[in-house]
Amino acid sequence: MEITLNHTIIPTYDNIGTAKFYERIFGFDYVKEWGRFAVVKVNSTLTLDFMNNDKFHSLHFAFKVSESEFDQIFNNVKDEGITYGSSPFAQEDGKINHNNAGRGVYFKDMNGHVLEIITKDYNLDIQP
Repeated sequence: MEITLNHTIIPTYDNIGTAKFYERIFGFDYVKEWGRFAVVKVNSTLTLDFMNNDKFHSLHFAFKVSESEFDQIFNNVKDEGITYGSSPFAQEDGKINHNNAGRGVYFKDMNGHVLEIITKDYNLDIQP
């Protein structure tokens, strides 16, 4: 059996607002509010479960997407006026990167979590 990630809990200041943001930007399916969680379905095996907290550290989530999904998500980011950038150290330079012969971009959600979309896997055989 292949091990897959089933869900992860993400701290937020507004769980429902955040779930709906991920639905708008990524096209994920907002499932419902379930107890303390606002749940979005990413794919057939993974949900993101957003839970309100008063204090937390920002996290980083990278999503590998197809070329057409990149275009759609990136357009959604621009349409919402979200600042974006080409690297974790240049999150506001208004550019995308072309690492590993693909495309990538970084932006933040309303909780300060760093979101990344990439079209090609990182080449772990080279030094960063």
